[in-house]
Amino acid sequence: MQLSFLRPLYDRPGPWCSVYLDASADTEDAHPALDLRWRALERRLIEQGADEASVAALDRVIRGHDPMAGDYGLAVFASHGRVALSEYLSAPPLRDLASFGPLPHVMPLLAQRGEQVAWVRVLADRTGADAVAVSAGGVPRRAHVAGRESFPLRRVQPGGWSQSRYQRAAMEAWHQNAGDVTAATVELADRVGADVVVVAGDVRATGMIAAQMPPRWQDLVVRTDAGSRAGGADQSLLDDLTVQTIAEVADQRITAALDKFGVQEDVGAGLDAVVSALQRNQVDTMIIVDDPSANGELWIGPEPTEIAVDPAQLSAMSVDDPQRVRADAALVRALVGTDAALTVLGADEAPQLTDGVGAVLRYVDAGTPGRGNG
Repeated sequence: MQLSFLRPLYDRPGPWCSVYLDASADTEDAHPALDLRWRALERRLIEQGADEASVAALDRVIRGHDPMAGDYGLAVFASHGRVALSEYLSAPPLRDLASFGPLPHVMPLLAQRGEQVAWVRVLADRTGADAVAVSAGGVPRRAHVAGRESFPLRRVQPGGWSQSRYQRAAMEAWHQNAGDVTAATVELADRVGADVVVVAGDVRATGMIAAQMPPRWQDLVVRTDAGSRAGGADQSLLDDLTVQTIAEVADQRITAALDKFGVQEDVGAGLDAVVSALQRNQVDTMIIVDDPSANGELWIGPEPTEIAVDPAQLSAMSVDDPQRVRADAALVRALVGTDAALTVLGADEAPQLTDGVGAVLRYVDAGTPGRGNG
């Protein structure tokens, strides 16, 4: 999981208000229920010493957000009277939560967000296509592509002196339209940095589109005859296939991170080793087991790599006033500050990780903790 979307949370100093709440709008009393939940969280923030300006900024965003259909949640982060990040959650959080501290409490957001996959889906026929593209941050982009050629789009029935001429014209029209759709698909895929491209619909159209995709996209194309552009067509099979395809890409990414971690043997395993690697800007991907009950702490200084299990370590790094913070919050800040990635595992997915955390390293040298001396 890339964490660049969190940078606004570390571009300014804390303290931070972090709020997670169920904002579901699936009942008649949804609005009063949201009000009650938010009021309870607001009181918790004030009890923890949150400033009035930040609480007021949260209030404006939570009360003024655009409701979604069904069950969903909100995660909102504010400091010094300004909301820096507001995210919809695809499902309500495990529990409503409000915290006030030196760093934003982002682990529940990352655990629920999961591995983000950028994707494009194209539903095509011989006249054009409808496309949707979603970036790793979940921002949808839609496009309607009308082919340049509209006649003739069907090959004529056998018979007659002009049959072969019309068949050639139909094929040329289909190829022209497929080319237009392919160009639009590539543009969308480039724009969102797609990890997978699903090409669905008419069998002949999808074949032409897939064949015309540039070599760099060929291995990322998944073809299916599910779905139709016809009015009222049932797209449930296509939706299911799209979700399955995205999940498979996410699983492959997680498996790759675990495989890389495995070949390191004991290097990068455990909290002490991960903290040491973060100090050295050595972490490529941190792997952590999601544990909502975790309450461990670490020490930090002003810079992302100023992170330690003991304040004496930071004193040795010339940090004058170390702060004690949530361990997961400190780890994520260091990851964002060093452009490292994160893989979050459920308890049933995790290998035997020491302290529930490990790291795939960018490099290993003589100073790397846990490195064999042989």
